Amino acid sequence: MIEYFPAPDIKERMDHIIELLRFDHVRPESVYCVRSRGSKAARTIARIHGLSRIWQDAMGTDAKYIIEIIAERFDNLTLDDQDRTLIHEVLHIPHGFKGGFRHHRNYVNAEIVETWYKRFQQKKLETT
Repeated sequence: MIEYFPAPDIKERMDHIIELLRFDHVRPESVYCVRSRGSKAARTIARIHGLSRIWQDAMGTDAKYIIEIIAERFDNLTLDDQDRTLIHEVLHIPHGFKGGFRHHRNYVNAEIVETWYKRFQQKKLETT
């Protein structure tokens, strides 16, 4: 059975990525981060969950996203690969920030993630 835990360390890193890369369409206060243990997903390192429009309407709330880090895989990565993974997940959030997702095809792939990762590295150097 999967267990979920708060991940304040991941939330802090995600907020830093959003800020440095100027993902202004992403509302950090509506992005939550959790660490899970016990997933049977074979190759998944992390995943993103969105609160769909029908849930938003029924609950009277705005869009929310959850970044789930699968501890057994994510925690063993280098910090650089963890950053790439977090960038990958945030790239799934569309500019409308309404609970939907951008799909892998043209929006989220290794080449695009690497481009954003290099920008992130450069921005980190500029701010230190």
